[in-house]
Amino acid sequence: MSPDNWIELAQDADTGIETLRAHFRGHAYDPHWHDSYLVGVTEQGVQQFNCRRAKHQSTPGKVFLLEPGDIHDGDAPTEDGFTYRMLYLDPLWLQRELSEVFENAPDNSQLCFAHTLASDPRLAHATSLAFQTLHHGELKIVRQTALDGLLERLTSHLHWRTRYGEDPRLPLVAQKARDYLHANARFDIGLDQVAAAAGVDRFRLTRAFKAAYGLAPHAYLVQLRLSKARRMLSSGAQPATVAMELGFADQSHLGRWFVRAYGLTPAMYRKRCSNLPDV
Repeated sequence: MSPDNWIELAQDADTGIETLRAHFRGHAYDPHWHDSYLVGVTEQGVQQFNCRRAKHQSTPGKVFLLEPGDIHDGDAPTEDGFTYRMLYLDPLWLQRELSEVFENAPDNSQLCFAHTLASDPRLAHATSLAFQTLHHGELKIVRQTALDGLLERLTSHLHWRTRYGEDPRLPLVAQKARDYLHANARFDIGLDQVAAAAGVDRFRLTRAFKAAYGLAPHAYLVQLRLSKARRMLSSGAQPATVAMELGFADQSHLGRWFVRAYGLTPAMYRKRCSNLPDV
């Protein structure tokens, strides 16, 4: 972490919600995704990122809304950089908390955000308030009240998307390759093996996969491992153990990729999210 960049990370013990406040100048992080819903507010500067095949620029007061699996990056196009605060909402927690609001939800569906970037002052205020109470460990009743206010504002930006066993919007080749990567994420697999599983040659595989998911298969595999690494680290696993179980060459290899994607080391992430001492 350079002197121009900093990250503050915490995790709420009751809900599991992670809260992050950070500042970056220049390049912030490489393309990656999260297993959580991301709700964040830009405090200062211009926060530029690519997501869903579009480039977005979030300025102070704007709220960015990302779904689990949304691939995104980040950089500062202006000299003074940008500062933002973020909430990482667990999908099961969000679904449970909104169940009364959406009690008549359609079958075979999932929650999604209508837009990636929103200009909604009330949502921005609710997000900042929820962040403040969680990040600084306010009384439980204060945290719950702030989260209820956030959920109330979020409902105007949520709608239902049908969940398909086989998403017709994505080429079957890419879907087969993705399924193979998920099933074999911890192994040292080659592109030939992925192509064989998808029933095409390597070149057609790469073209189809990038068209569907915005990343080449090898980059997707790395991000898949990093996503699993976050879960293991927040549960208290040691970085060396995580690296070994997820197929990274060693702890340093995991560390290099983790910093590029999230801006902090695996050890720092584990310490701030698990509250467990190093051994």
